[in-house]
Amino acid sequence: MIVVFDAHCLLCSGWVQFLVKHDRAGRLRFASMQGDTGRALLQAAGLRVDAGLDTLLVLDGQRSWQHTAAILRVLHALGWPWRLAWAGWIVPAPLRDALYRAIARRRYRLFGCSDRCMMPPPGQAGRFLD
Repeated sequence: MIVVFDAHCLLCSGWVQFLVKHDRAGRLRFASMQGDTGRALLQAAGLRVDAGLDTLLVLDGQRSWQHTAAILRVLHALGWPWRLAWAGWIVPAPLRDALYRAIARRRYRLFGCSDRCMMPPPGQAGRFLD
C-alpha cells in the first residue's frame, strides 16, 4: 500500500510519522507529491498537483482511495487497535469528506508548512519512494 502525501504540509508529515511508528508490519510505503514517483502516481489516478491538490491518495494494487476513505483504509491496514476506525464508515462520505476538504484547504494556515520536504525517520528510508 502506498500513501502519497504533501511533504511540505506539517500536518501531512506528522500523519506519515504516525503511520511509520504504528505500521509494525511495514506494509505501508510513502511517496511525496513533490517527488517524481508521487507525481506519477497522482497523474495515474487522474489528479494534478498543480491544481491545488487537497487530498491524500492511497493506492493498493489497482485500487485507490482519497480523502477520508484513504485515512480509514490506512488505519484499517495498521491493525489493532487502529482497525476500530471502521466505525468511521458509518458517517456518510459527503459529510466526512466535506470536513476533510475544509481542513485540507486550510492545512498550511492551521498547521504550518515547510519549505523543505520531510526526511524519513532513521532506518525507514527504504519505505519512502522519493
